[in-house]
Amino acid sequence: MPSNDVRTLLQAAVPTAAAGAVAVAVSAGVAGGEGALGAGVATIVVILFMGIGLLVLQRTARSLPHLFQAMGLMLYTAQLLLLFIFVAAFKNTTMFNPKAFAITLVAMTLVWIGAQTRAHMKAKILYVEPESDKAEKPKNTGSKS
Repeated sequence: MPSNDVRTLLQAAVPTAAAGAVAVAVSAGVAGGEGALGAGVATIVVILFMGIGLLVLQRTARSLPHLFQAMGLMLYTAQLLLLFIFVAAFKNTTMFNPKAFAITLVAMTLVWIGAQTRAHMKAKILYVEPESDKAEKPKNTGSKS
């Protein structure tokens, strides 16, 4: 994996994990242990879903650049649908607090998207290939007057 990809992944995952730790603490204070567990599960789900999505999108960009934009739109739509399905599946669970889970899931998704956007905006990615030093320079064929 190229270093730019790793850097983008870390710059999105670290703020999400930090915000998730805050969400776990707040949920523990508000809803007790079940709230903390729900917030922790939601943070892990967001980091996994969004991290895997970012890796798939970066691999697509390298191998099939003409499909990059369509793949990105499809991927984000699929991620949001999967997150909604996850919330619906655990709506009536007794394992953890579903309200803390749902709120943390939405909040961590927003944190991830914001951090990924910031990482992309700050990345210095060349969009024009620089000329090589070894490239042959054109010879001057005009006459000097």
